[in-house]
Amino acid sequence: MSSHSISSISSPVAAEIERFESYMRDQVRSRTALLDTVVRYIMKQRGKRVRPALVFLSAGLCGAINERSFVGAAMVELLHTATLVHDDVVDSSDERRGVASINAVWKNKVAVLVGDYFLSRGLLIAVNTNEFDYLRVTSEAVRRMSEGELLQIQKSRQKTIDEETYFRIISDKTASLISTCCEVGSISVSDDPSVRTALRDYGELVGLAFQIRDDVLDYTSRTMILGKPVGNDIREGKITLPLLRAMQNADSSESKKMVAIVKSKKADTKDVKRVVDFVTSHNGIDSAQATAFDLQQQAREKIVVFPDSQYKEALMDFANFVVTRTR
Repeated sequence: MSSHSISSISSPVAAEIERFESYMRDQVRSRTALLDTVVRYIMKQRGKRVRPALVFLSAGLCGAINERSFVGAAMVELLHTATLVHDDVVDSSDERRGVASINAVWKNKVAVLVGDYFLSRGLLIAVNTNEFDYLRVTSEAVRRMSEGELLQIQKSRQKTIDEETYFRIISDKTASLISTCCEVGSISVSDDPSVRTALRDYGELVGLAFQIRDDVLDYTSRTMILGKPVGNDIREGKITLPLLRAMQNADSSESKKMVAIVKSKKADTKDVKRVVDFVTSHNGIDSAQATAFDLQQQAREKIVVFPDSQYKEALMDFANFVVTRTR
C-alpha cells in the first residue's frame, strides 16, 4: 500500500495549486470592508487544497489542464468553503483546524451570510463563464450534502440505523463532493460521457472508502492526531459501520446495550471503552476496514483503462491513501 502524503500525491499539479491561490483570491474579493476582512481570514486557512488537486489531477488524467479546470476547481472550493462555514454554525463549533471559526469571531449572522456569499460566488463563476454543466453537477452535490445531513439528523433521533441508511448518508455527505471534484475535472477537458462517468464513479467510491476509514479511526486511534478524542462518534451518538458490523456478529441483547450507550449521548470514558471493546472483539473494525479496501480497489479499477501518466499514478495513490491514512 502507498505511504504517500497529500502533498506528494498533489505534486504533479503543485504549480496549478500555487496559481489557484491567487485565482481564488480574485474570485472572492469584496468592496464591503467587513466581508473582505472575513474572506481574507478564511483564505489564510488554505488547508491542503485536496479538492482543487482532485479537479486538476482528473483533468490531467483526461487530457490537459486548462482555464476551464481552474473555473471548476474554484467552484468546488467555494462550495466546500460555504458548507464548512455553515456547518460550524449548525454544530456550534468554536474552532476549524485549530483556528477560531467564523461564527466564534463574528457570530452566527455574519457566518451564515459569508457562507451564502461563497456559495453565490461559485454560482456566478459558472454563469459568467457559461459553464452550465458545472452548475448542474455542483448543484446536485449541494442537494445531496443537504439531504445527507438532514437524514443523519433524522436517524440520530431514532433507536438505530441500518447499513443501507449508513451508506446513503456517507454517500451524500462525503462522497458526493469528492465525486463532483473528479467529474468537474473530467468535464473541463473531455466531452466523452464514458470518461465523465468513470471519474464520477472513481470519486464516489474513494469518498465512501474515505469516510469508512474515518469511522474506523474513531475506534482505533489512541492519540489526538485526528483532532478529536477517541470515541468521539460514540459520544455524539453516531452509529457507524464498525458498530453495525459488530452487531451482526453479536447476540441481540448485547447489541441493544451498546446501541443504548451510544444513543444516550452521555457516554463517559468507561462507556466508550466498553463500546470500543465490543466492536473490536466482534470483528467490527476488521470488517469495516475490509469494505473500505474493497471500495478502494473498485475505485482504482474505474481509472485503470486510462493511459499511464503522473496524474493516473497520483489518483491511484490517493485511493490507497484514503484507506491507509492514520489521521
